[in-house]
Amino acid sequence: MDTTLIDWSRAQFALTAMYHWLFVPLTLGLGLIMSLMETMYYRTGDLKWKRTAKFWIKIFGINFAVGVATGIILEFEFGTNWSNYSWFVGDIFGAPLAIEGILAFFMEATFIAVMFFGWDRVSKGFHLASTWLTTLGATISALWILVANAWMQFPDGMTFNPDTVRNEMVNFWAVLLSPVAINKFFHTVLSGWMLGAAFVTGISCWFLLKKREKVFSSDSIKIASIVGLVSILLLIWTGDGSSQQVAEKQPMKLAAMEGLYEGGNGVGIVGVGILAPDKQYNDNKDPFIFNISIPKGLSLLTTHDLNGYVPGIKNLIEGGYPTKDGQALSVAQKIEKGKVAVSSLAKYREAKKIGDEVSAVEAKAVLNENFDYFGYGYFNSPEEVIPNVPMVFYSFRIMVILGCYFLLLFALVYYFTVKKKLENLKWFQWICLWSIPLAYIASQAGWIVAEVGRQPWAIQDILPVSAAISDIDVASVQLTFFLFLVLFTILLIAEISIMTKHIKSGPEKINS
Repeated sequence: MDTTLIDWSRAQFALTAMYHWLFVPLTLGLGLIMSLMETMYYRTGDLKWKRTAKFWIKIFGINFAVGVATGIILEFEFGTNWSNYSWFVGDIFGAPLAIEGILAFFMEATFIAVMFFGWDRVSKGFHLASTWLTTLGATISALWILVANAWMQFPDGMTFNPDTVRNEMVNFWAVLLSPVAINKFFHTVLSGWMLGAAFVTGISCWFLLKKREKVFSSDSIKIASIVGLVSILLLIWTGDGSSQQVAEKQPMKLAAMEGLYEGGNGVGIVGVGILAPDKQYNDNKDPFIFNISIPKGLSLLTTHDLNGYVPGIKNLIEGGYPTKDGQALSVAQKIEKGKVAVSSLAKYREAKKIGDEVSAVEAKAVLNENFDYFGYGYFNSPEEVIPNVPMVFYSFRIMVILGCYFLLLFALVYYFTVKKKLENLKWFQWICLWSIPLAYIASQAGWIVAEVGRQPWAIQDILPVSAAISDIDVASVQLTFFLFLVLFTILLIAEISIMTKHIKSGPEKINS
């Protein structure tokens, strides 16, 4: 397969996904915050809360519209650029996406109209329910998409049909209730809440800096600070769960996250560090130019044992280390088994074609025996299973450091709000305002860790990216890459422009 086609197809999908993820977390975060604000209006009858809720609902609507446009293009790319992937696992991957489209999207589309246009046309209770159901619909939509993504990280609940060369779902609940899916859902939604809280806090501080809308700003910050503080604390908890799952199911990703080439017992966790740019997995060079580590921290985090064993990149490639099932195979052995599986599939189909049932049964038995390593059959060397270590390592550090930053920020915001000091702290208001882009950077960094860390797999251990792409002309992928780049940039500029205009206008006056 042409590596240029692979690289451009990956680049196009990454471009679309990263633009799309600029809009999704704000939708999730604003949805919760605006629903809480309208709940305050419903409970108190105070029109200031109605005014506050209406302002943030409009911001939500602007962001939601652009997010839908990028999301639709993202799903179409599975068919255009990744047709082999869509054929190979479409029976499984397509199910949660279909449910998302039928259930969640229609739910959002129905109640969002009432939320925007029903203020004076329906009762307060029905309008509040519509706002919450719109938020719930967006969250359920995220659930099904994240279930599909989690299945790519940890494929379960399926069986391979050699007659159709497709993976077929045999246990829907194993796919939906996968521990990876549940943890990924909560971690991702909580990150959206955190970003939404940072956005609301920052914009509200802009009003304070301009000496405008003090009551509106204080009320908005009060809600946002609580949401932000709770979400960041829960993010730490789900992050701990995620680290254990990655260690168990995607150890190569974990090794890349830590720049860990030589594992062992009682492995430390790197706080900050600079990777050696020319490091190879099988040389004896130090992987770091500089690093500060917490002794035995990685073993404790991933195994809950200070002396727990954590394999590094070299260990994972060479194998031989102890696992709960015995000794780990080397990547070379997995490649050998994978090639046997791929070859057996071809023999099975040929035998079925000519009606040789005996040979077909024999080939199918060999295929089933080696199918766990099927994806490795597309590799030619062990080094191909190593992801982009620097990108994963630095993205993980950025995510964690910014997570700690927002924990401190929201704690201070909440403290200053309770003590009624925030209105007088202009320096802190500026910090809150300029923290908005940092929340987006943290969110994007998290997805880079999740997706780049999984490479070179489209589906972990089953289908590599090189076997998942469509056989199309490279020039067409390059052309659409730049068309999407221009289109998405225009959409982003338009959204920022419309949002900025709405923010500068401020909350509208309400007479009754």
